[in-house]
Amino acid sequence: MSLTRRLAALVCGLTLSAPLWAADVDIESYGYPITNPFEATIATTPPDLRPSLPDDSDIDQSDYKILLHPEREYELPDNLWAVTKMKYRLAEQDGEAPLIFIIAGTGAQYSSSTPEYLKKLFYGAGYHVIQLSSPTSYDFMASASRHATPGLSEDDADDLYRAMQAVRAQHPDLKVSDYYLTGYSLGALNAAFVSKLDEQRRSFNFKRVLLLNPPVNLYTSISNLNKLVQTKVEGINTNSNFFDLILGKLSRYFEQKGYIDMNEAMLYEFQMSKEHLTDEQMAMLIGTVFRFSSSDIAYTSDLLNRRGLITPPGTVIKSNTDMTPYLRRALQCDFDCYMREQLIPMWRARYDGGSLDQLVNKVSLYALEDYLKNSPKIAVMHNADDIILGPGDLGFLRRTMGDRLTVYPLGGHCGNLNYRVNSDAMLEFFRG
Repeated sequence: MSLTRRLAALVCGLTLSAPLWAADVDIESYGYPITNPFEATIATTPPDLRPSLPDDSDIDQSDYKILLHPEREYELPDNLWAVTKMKYRLAEQDGEAPLIFIIAGTGAQYSSSTPEYLKKLFYGAGYHVIQLSSPTSYDFMASASRHATPGLSEDDADDLYRAMQAVRAQHPDLKVSDYYLTGYSLGALNAAFVSKLDEQRRSFNFKRVLLLNPPVNLYTSISNLNKLVQTKVEGINTNSNFFDLILGKLSRYFEQKGYIDMNEAMLYEFQMSKEHLTDEQMAMLIGTVFRFSSSDIAYTSDLLNRRGLITPPGTVIKSNTDMTPYLRRALQCDFDCYMREQLIPMWRARYDGGSLDQLVNKVSLYALEDYLKNSPKIAVMHNADDIILGPGDLGFLRRTMGDRLTVYPLGGHCGNLNYRVNSDAMLEFFRG
């Protein structure tokens, strides 16, 4: 895995006095030590404050593939042939157990760092666990999405639901007592829409659903992340110069340590060293990672739908094709560009959609306000300093979720998911 992809994976990713379920957790009793939301987002939790988790060698797990769209065996370009079948990971308990689905965040694959952490947490507590890629990941878009234009939350939920049903059918001997559902970041928004869909189709009858750091207004969250890439950093005027700066800092840090080991614990230690990133550098790193995810969505959606916006019409993509020109074009397209050029036109053509404001209301948690207010099985965990939140977002959650909302004072975006207070609270919620 390249350093850039590793950094992208890491970006998203117990003091018993802290209340497990309350509207707001007191900062003194909470005990999370990182007060900078950018640093928390990148470095997450200090290693000695994380929960004990089972080793991979102690988990009965395997990766599987399933063919959801047989026609794509003959339609996909060569560079996407490896993801014709949807990949997922299943960790099995010995005998009957509850099963929890985990939906990854923006652009993330099922095997990325945060789904892996959540898998170990829930498996250690006795659950079967199934990890699913985000509907915005290139592998899910190619293998599981009907329209390969993610961002319409109802469509994304439908694609996920069909995938979950197919996964269950692939394991008829798996003994399941109850079904549970969670997701983080954009995956939490997806989980809310999947839960609503399940109320109609009744295939799983999810017993409990937990939303971890969801966007409330999807457009606000996207705008917040887009702005980060425009952060002014002294001496930096291009992405190339910025990554040279980051790589230089990492190189000097590893040279001092005497070995190279890229992991979340290392990033926390790195931020404690003299090579640590400034606020502006951390903001730009987070924004740059999101820009790469947005560009990947735009490129994959354009290629699969043959729209000709990034990959010219008639272009034949082979496994050895030089992708540099297409990468450059894709990087010029942020999520706003993707919405304007691909998502909204598809929505209007397929569903007679209207304005941007109408789309935002349709794809955000606003669309589920009544359902969330009246569904006691759904809860939300969020952070007061989460960088994806905008004015009024926490107010909406408080009005809608009531005492099923827990707001932690610190943690940035998903940075405290691996803090022992949070992990204990997650398990407590699912235990009821």
